[in-house]
Amino acid sequence: MTTRISLTVGPVLYYWPRRTLLDFYADVADSAADTVVLGEVVCARRHEMRHDDWLALARELAACGKEVVLASQVLLESDADLRGMRRLAQQDAFRVEAGDASALRALAGRPFVLGPHINIYSEPALREHARLGAVRWVAPVELGLDALAQINPPQAPVQGGPAADTPIATEVFAFGRLPLAFSARCFTARHLHLNKDECAFRCIEHPDGLQLNTGDGTPFLALNGIQTQSAAQHCLIGDAAALRRAGVSRARLSPGAHHFGTVIDLFERVYNGDADAHDAAATLAALSLPGGLVNGFAHRRAGLERPPA
Repeated sequence: MTTRISLTVGPVLYYWPRRTLLDFYADVADSAADTVVLGEVVCARRHEMRHDDWLALARELAACGKEVVLASQVLLESDADLRGMRRLAQQDAFRVEAGDASALRALAGRPFVLGPHINIYSEPALREHARLGAVRWVAPVELGLDALAQINPPQAPVQGGPAADTPIATEVFAFGRLPLAFSARCFTARHLHLNKDECAFRCIEHPDGLQLNTGDGTPFLALNGIQTQSAAQHCLIGDAAALRRAGVSRARLSPGAHHFGTVIDLFERVYNGDADAHDAAATLAALSLPGGLVNGFAHRRAGLERPPA
């Protein structure tokens, strides 16, 4: 029997209105997704959802049978950010995903998830973090799939958790605009000629970020507050066999504002059913998602390369 690849809905990286978020997660609750990662990971100024709101939503999704993980912010810039991260780490109802190294000390000794921005590029590095209590790692988005098996060998996975007796699960970023970089400067505010601290929360007007094109009009990057993303959607719907060979047991689907329910359904039917990957890729391409589809990084090529037709 083919091993199931669990589907993870990653955190919403954009600033959506509260009602939009709640409606989105109501749809996710009825989807084939196994795990849902919640929380504001990009900008602490975003305030549609507070700590208690995320916890309440987490309880609702857990009651629907979803595994819920709470993600910590990636780039902490103030004492208030640190307090928020520690508050998240201190709750014991849900597992936490470490957004960056600042969360590792707070989570040490408890089972936790290593987010994609923790720089794990070798087996010794993964073992070091496993000793802190990590039980799952989300591989950096630029790694080729063949490298994952060298970092966490499928036949002898690194052992993690507080008792060092839990095989660490490998999760790969399988769909969505690639999160490439973070900066202390807010590029959305700068684009709109606003100061970061007086941004008027204008990024809420751009539910998939602000697309940045090259001089000849080719989509290149997307600006999302302090985060820079790829303009195109990284898509590994045709790579289920390669993921399994690499020991990947989880695939992360990063939310977008359009057709995300269709994305979850297609990945479920291809990865864990008998749907044809070529047909599913064609269906995704026909949705005209922002930036189109790419998969270069997964195959050690330029990230903007398109999957074969």
